[in-house]
Amino acid sequence: MSEDGKKLKPLQRFPEFLQAGDWKVAPLGVLCDVLNNRRRPITGSDRERGEFPYYGASGIVDYVNGYIFDERLLLVGEDGAKWGAYEKTAFIVEGKYWVNNHAHVLKATAINDSFLENYLVKLDLSPFVTGAAPPKLTLGKLKGIPIPFPPTIQEQKKIADCLSSLDELITAEEMRLDTLKSNKKGLMQQLFPLKGKVIPSLRFPEFRDAGEWRMKSFDKLFTVGNGRDYKHLLTGEVPVYGSGGYMLSVNDFLYDGESVCIGRKGTINNPIFLTGKFWTVDTLFYTHSFKECLPKFIYLIFQNINWLDHNEAGGIPSLAKANILKIEVAVPGLGEQKKIVDCLSSIDFLISSQTEKVDLLKAHKRGLLQQLFPVHDEDAS
Repeated sequence: MSEDGKKLKPLQRFPEFLQAGDWKVAPLGVLCDVLNNRRRPITGSDRERGEFPYYGASGIVDYVNGYIFDERLLLVGEDGAKWGAYEKTAFIVEGKYWVNNHAHVLKATAINDSFLENYLVKLDLSPFVTGAAPPKLTLGKLKGIPIPFPPTIQEQKKIADCLSSLDELITAEEMRLDTLKSNKKGLMQQLFPLKGKVIPSLRFPEFRDAGEWRMKSFDKLFTVGNGRDYKHLLTGEVPVYGSGGYMLSVNDFLYDGESVCIGRKGTINNPIFLTGKFWTVDTLFYTHSFKECLPKFIYLIFQNINWLDHNEAGGIPSLAKANILKIEVAVPGLGEQKKIVDCLSSIDFLISSQTEKVDLLKAHKRGLLQQLFPVHDEDAS
């Protein structure tokens, strides 16, 4: 029964528990022991590097030479965390480790810890957070969070095992995604000359006798255009981009064609490749009028540049058009450019497909969380 006396039941229940009775509700503080008195922060200057994880509000922040816990426990961010639904506010830790004072330390005593972890991840905890400088999930508020749970530990474990198996699958697919990204990065390092060089370490057979790449400044390869304000435009189908990516759609375009965009202010280390009609705001430069180079090849070069090295300000990162155009890079002929673009684009396709697979699995887990945990009778109809 819920606190208001209404029956609780999940939208989806495993067949063997359909007749197991209504779910119960209890405050988190009744279901767990709090071990906060055992945690200890270590300032950065006093930490001795070691093999043991040093946990904070959102996960591992360092590795230290010592530990204060050697058991399976549940950590929940106290301050400096994200408390929205599905934001991994709670996480289980095992083995030998250290915990600072930014995470609550809980030992589940009357509930399956993995079941509780999943429920807290599903839950929007922000209503329990107080203060603003900084916001904080106090121990009192944490202990008072109402937790619904099935009447038998067997059903709790069944739900936890189901979600844990899905977590394992997600982790495996994320590792495959990381491997693809790492392979692309490694291949790019070989297909492009190192700084100060004009020949890459790896070259396709048909271009091994093509000679050195030519050093060119960007002002000889393309023109940089400024983004503009869009607020006078009506809603339409033309996408508007800022330094952080897509923003909205309008009824006019600034440029029509292939372009590589780079942030002018704010996010400057995230190049974007665009094609077709688009509009950019004044925090995003766009390139056009390409000469002796393919736009997608320039996009690869942009990905190889650490744009923070060209930051012109000490505060908010920013780039100046004049500084961009002065950058010199090594460029091969158009045929070799196309070969490199085609090769790396095939990896990009695999990365995109794998990213979509991971996103779908995460969406599937969110759907399961919504179905496997209860709602009021009136909400379930």
